[in-house]
Amino acid sequence: MTPGSNIPLTAARVAVDVAAPVRLDVSGLLLTADGKVRSDDDFIFFNQPSGPGVTYQSGGGTTPDKVIVDTAAVPAGIEKIVVTASPDAAGQTFQGIEPTATIRDADSGSVLATFTPPRLGSETALVIVEIYLRNGAWKARAVGQGYANGLAGIATDFGVSVEEPAPAAPMAPPVGQPVQGPPPPVADPRQAAPSAPAAPPAPAAPAPRAGKINLDKGRVSLQKNQTVSLVKGGKPLLSQVKMGLGWEPAFRGKDIDLDASVIAYGPNRNHVDSCYFGKLSIVNGAIKHSGDNLTGEGGGDDEVIVVDLGRLPQDVTGLVFTVNSFSGQKFTEVAKAYCRLIDAASGEELVRFDLTNAEAQTGVMMAKLIKQFTGEWEMTGMGQFVKSRTVRGMVKPAAQAL
Repeated sequence: MTPGSNIPLTAARVAVDVAAPVRLDVSGLLLTADGKVRSDDDFIFFNQPSGPGVTYQSGGGTTPDKVIVDTAAVPAGIEKIVVTASPDAAGQTFQGIEPTATIRDADSGSVLATFTPPRLGSETALVIVEIYLRNGAWKARAVGQGYANGLAGIATDFGVSVEEPAPAAPMAPPVGQPVQGPPPPVADPRQAAPSAPAAPPAPAAPAPRAGKINLDKGRVSLQKNQTVSLVKGGKPLLSQVKMGLGWEPAFRGKDIDLDASVIAYGPNRNHVDSCYFGKLSIVNGAIKHSGDNLTGEGGGDDEVIVVDLGRLPQDVTGLVFTVNSFSGQKFTEVAKAYCRLIDAASGEELVRFDLTNAEAQTGVMMAKLIKQFTGEWEMTGMGQFVKSRTVRGMVKPAAQAL
């Protein structure tokens, strides 16, 4: 899912778990039509794990915490359940530890949707998804609304009382923008004694999302951290594509031995498999590698990875394309490196991303492909350097970057 998108719920009981590279506190709030809790009893978290139709379940530090919503048991007058997350460590932001919310059928465990809020920075708490009632039907919406002063800011906005209440916390600035000044001190509502709910101002509306780039106007040249939807003419591109990766040595007459790979992940950032020069075919042949290029000399792509998007298993929802220097040469010895997505049938170049900077590291994450709930794929230029000579060392940092 992408911010603001929604899906109808096909199950009466749904579970929302939130995973990240660090331990998170996950909570749920039951809200009325005015966007407020009726009382502090509508704040569901580890110290108050159950409420009418909503239950908190701890993962014990080994699996993600989750909020379970039984829509048939939600009382009349409750129109929305928001699921929030904040890092367990005091003061830690979501910078570099972007969480992924997975919405499942609570009875069968099947995945209904996943959502990873993009480009997080100074936020210390998020409203990540919401389960809401619209025209008699329950739906789920991806939100990703950030707060700069932790879970207390969310609680205050939604009417949960806190000890020595402060004014409602300001929302974090639009994603990617710095927070102005230090956040005001607000008590953690999980430590506060329940009392009558406060009535702070309603939260500011989230900034509108800019229109997505797609392939309607032809070839797209990506900037770092920019995303393009692989949609043309309103339809997802569900065909065979090639990711061509190329590089040239910075010094004439010198070989540069780099290895291109792709790492496949599931909906919870779980590592499915890696395709590289030592394993040229994975996921039943849906992803294939052209083989190793030892010099980087010559025109055209140095290594090519073919991905049959239509044949990928359902449990493959993310691909990260990487380049490593097994011999230990640094990317400061590379004159230029790029990756480009090609329509395998026509040979047409669809998307190109040029690496415009270099760091003295031995690995780089070039780009990622993420499958949305709608079935469409999105490609994002990354250009993130890592200290790793092999694809094995890229698995963890690439998962964190999804």
